[in-house]
Amino acid sequence: MAGYLLRRLAAFALTLLAASVGVFAVLELLPGNAAQVILGESATPESLAALESRLGLDRPPLERYLDWVGGLMRGETARSIAYDTPTAELIAERLAVTLPLALLAMALTVVVALAAGVFAASRHGRAGDVGVMAASQLGIAIPNFWFAILLILVFAVHLQWVGAGGFPGWSAEDGGGLWPGLQALLLPAVALAVVQAAILARVTRSAVLDVMREDFVRTARAKGLTRAQALRRHVLRNAMIPVLTVAGLQFANLITGTIVVENVFVLPGIGRLVFQAIANRDLVVVRDVVMLLAAMVVVVNLAVDVLYALVDPRLRRADA
Repeated sequence: MAGYLLRRLAAFALTLLAASVGVFAVLELLPGNAAQVILGESATPESLAALESRLGLDRPPLERYLDWVGGLMRGETARSIAYDTPTAELIAERLAVTLPLALLAMALTVVVALAAGVFAASRHGRAGDVGVMAASQLGIAIPNFWFAILLILVFAVHLQWVGAGGFPGWSAEDGGGLWPGLQALLLPAVALAVVQAAILARVTRSAVLDVMREDFVRTARAKGLTRAQALRRHVLRNAMIPVLTVAGLQFANLITGTIVVENVFVLPGIGRLVFQAIANRDLVVVRDVVMLLAAMVVVVNLAVDVLYALVDPRLRRADA
């Protein structure tokens, strides 16, 4: 187990290093002047020179890269061009919206997908199975931004149960609080979860059906276990590995792919920050946000690998 974790941590570090090199190269080393992109074609030579000095573009690329990575490791970031604020403060403020949104959407995804997938597998070939598969196919086909607009029309405009957008904050002093904040995130979470739940339900159904055909399940049934008992005691745990794989990728996708839904619901999250930074040509913010999102994807994949070792004892035995 220790050797397996060490190998995964080494892969984690190398992936982060490669991601940092890629992000830096794309945003700062490709042909073109970053200062010119930020200020526009009408910028004067004096303003260009001042911004190049501020961004460190007058220094060698390797020195700039090491200074950027070293600052990230120390928790120090550059100041945003548009907001004149350290990017760490901007990102931390927006993560307070995006992370709860992604967690809520992932919770809805897992609950709905596991229930639907196991239900469909246990009724393979019958009406319940056909109904779940048809609903999941419809969920995959629906764009989440269109479904988000539909939710606003139904629950905010017609029924007026919730607001159409915005976020009141988590602090009661600012007029928000835990319950108002969760209410503001509920519809966006549903919009994000509908596609992911449809995909995960199909994966769960296939994984459960594959395990149910194994010899050890037939042996368990022959010993007197009912179908439901065999499903609970033997099938579900063995079917979790492909489900964990897809769920981990989906959570990473929920963190990094909220830009459209956050803009539909006017939520001040990471996705909206990236959108605004691109519109403002604030490449400093774009660079740090993209690096953070890459790191979060790698961390999620590392967590999934650790869960593999906990769920599948073969990995632990192979390392022994």
